[in-house]
Amino acid sequence: MSENSPGAEETTYSRWLANHQGIPILKASASIPNLNEVAVSPWERTGGKGVYIELEGMEATNDSYVCEIPPGASLNPERHLYEEVIYVLSGRGATTVWNDERYKRTFEWHVGSLFAIPLNAWHQLFNGQGGEPARFYAVTCAPLVFNFFHNEDYILNDPFVFSDRFNGQEDFFSGEGKALAKRLWDTNFVDDVRDFPLQMWNERGSGSSNICFELADGTMAAHISEFPVGMYKKAHRHGPGAHVIIVKGHGYSLLWKEGEEKKKIDWAPGSVLVPPNMVFHQHFNTSGDPARYLAIRWGSKKYPVPWDKSVLDQVALSVKEGGNQIESEDEDPLVRKLFEEETAKHGVVCKMPPVTPKGKT
Repeated sequence: MSENSPGAEETTYSRWLANHQGIPILKASASIPNLNEVAVSPWERTGGKGVYIELEGMEATNDSYVCEIPPGASLNPERHLYEEVIYVLSGRGATTVWNDERYKRTFEWHVGSLFAIPLNAWHQLFNGQGGEPARFYAVTCAPLVFNFFHNEDYILNDPFVFSDRFNGQEDFFSGEGKALAKRLWDTNFVDDVRDFPLQMWNERGSGSSNICFELADGTMAAHISEFPVGMYKKAHRHGPGAHVIIVKGHGYSLLWKEGEEKKKIDWAPGSVLVPPNMVFHQHFNTSGDPARYLAIRWGSKKYPVPWDKSVLDQVALSVKEGGNQIESEDEDPLVRKLFEEETAKHGVVCKMPPVTPKGKT
């Protein structure tokens, strides 16, 4: 049973979250319509405003929160023994990171920026606007760390420096990065995920493109996917904790367990969707422009975690071959019918190639 499920037993993490954060916990089954519109409350620990997000698909492997920095203000400096990946929802500002006070490194960010905090490094975020708040969405692996060590003081106040990950390098957050393999980019800062160049990946669907990020030598990773007007992606499933954040376009997703009814979830920029563990899901673009999303997730190729081996090895392998992707010829015909209806509602022409019925050539 997931820690986020009704009736789940208390854990060190759930007690810490409920008793020590002082901000609301927004719970939902699979999605939040718009992260820019969720209400936030004063958050003493950080010095800003915030709300924790609990979605079923996190499965207590990771968590997320929305944090808002008041105009012209900054958050409190902090460090912790859990990884943290941040996506900027609104505003602009800067982050300073350091292990040694003498070697502080500061980089600027704005709407669409993505970056990771090096493990247990001191960091502080600043709002660069005097008249508007800045807001970001963060994904962390705090549940695993708290439940493993069950010692808050150790997790939040241990002085150990992971110098192999970050040692004050001047160019650590330059955003230049380097290619490790096809569609795999090693970096610590992405200036804007909305226009980052992608590479073709037709295995997920005709015309689809993608890029995967290794971030700050962490076990959490990310990727960007885009699919064309009048098109949709193949259905697939994987392990828990993949936070799908819509950054361009509008459309919907279908979620279903094998043999069960499909659930439709509409989305637009600012929406987040976390598919539950090994639940099939499929993304559909009904807008007049390409749709793009950012997924913050497990599945690092440098430091893989065993429960998400499916993401690494079977993400584009047909279920008929023991994988986790449904090929177009095996798709439920009602999926295409619904898409044609939905695109027509938005004045968009379905451009999906014809599907050859099963058993015919």
